[in-house]
Amino acid sequence: MEISGKTGLTGLIGSPIAHSISPKMHNLSFEALGIDCVYLAFDIGQSDLAKVVYGLKEIGIKGYNVTMPFKVKITEFMDELTPASQLAGACNTVILKDGRMTGHTTDGAGFMMSVKDYGHDIIGKKMSVLGAGGAATSIISQASLDGVAEIDIFRRKRPEVYEKTVDFAKRVQDRTGCIVHVYPFADIEQMRKSFAESTILVNATSVGMAPKADACPIPDASLLRPDLVVYDIVYNPRHTKLYEMAKSVGCPAYNGLSMMLFQGAASFKCWTGQDMPVDLIKENIISS
Repeated sequence: MEISGKTGLTGLIGSPIAHSISPKMHNLSFEALGIDCVYLAFDIGQSDLAKVVYGLKEIGIKGYNVTMPFKVKITEFMDELTPASQLAGACNTVILKDGRMTGHTTDGAGFMMSVKDYGHDIIGKKMSVLGAGGAATSIISQASLDGVAEIDIFRRKRPEVYEKTVDFAKRVQDRTGCIVHVYPFADIEQMRKSFAESTILVNATSVGMAPKADACPIPDASLLRPDLVVYDIVYNPRHTKLYEMAKSVGCPAYNGLSMMLFQGAASFKCWTGQDMPVDLIKENIISS
C-alpha cells in the first residue's frame, strides 16, 4: 500500500493497545480490497479522552474502534447511539458521517457470531459472565436480544458500580425477557451453582491479559465440568490461565481472537460499506 494525500484514516483508541491485532487485520483487509485507507492504534491517557474524541472528529477520521478502559465513558461524547449501544451502555465502534458521531457496539455481535462459528448453540440456554464492563454489557445485550434464556453476571461488589450493573440487568430483562441475575464475584458457591447450570462461561474481564498473564478470574478448576464451554475474550496471551485450566478439565475452550475477527468485520462494514475478507484474515492472522 502507498499512503497518499487522499488516504483515509481509521483506528483504535484505548490503553494498553500494543498487543492489538486490529491494525494487522484492518490494514490487510484494506490492501486486499484496494481501499485507500489505513488503521492505526493510539494509546491514550485516562484524562485525554475528550480531547482525542473531538480531535479525531476535526481531522476527519472515517471511524474508529474503542477498547478498554473507554467503552462506557465514550458514550457521553456521542451525538447518537445505536439501539445495541444504548442497551449495553457501551460503545466499541465510532462512525463519523456528516459531522456527527454515532456510537455503535459490535462486541456482542462478534461474540455471538464467533460462538456459532465454533459450532455451539447457546440460544434458549443459560450463560455465566464474569465482569460487567463495556465488552461484558455488549455481549450480554446481544445474547439476550438473540434469545439466550438466562444470564448470571458476576462482578466485584463496589457500591458505586454494583448497583449500576443491577440496573443494567433489569433493563435487559425488561426489554428482552431474558432472565438476568447479578452476583458478587466473591460468592464462590453461587458461582459454582451458576457454572453447573450454564452451557457457556464467558470471561469478559481483562484478568489474565498480558502482562499479568498469571492471573485467573476463578479460584480453581473444581468449578468447571467437561461439557461447559469456556470462552475467554482475552487473546494476549492466546492461552490464558483460565484457558489452560479449562482444557485440563476437558472443556471446549476458546480465546478472544475469533470474537475480535467478527467484531472487527462488523466495524469494517460500518466504515467502508464492504465485507471484510474474513477467510483471508483467518488464514493469515487468526490461525498463524
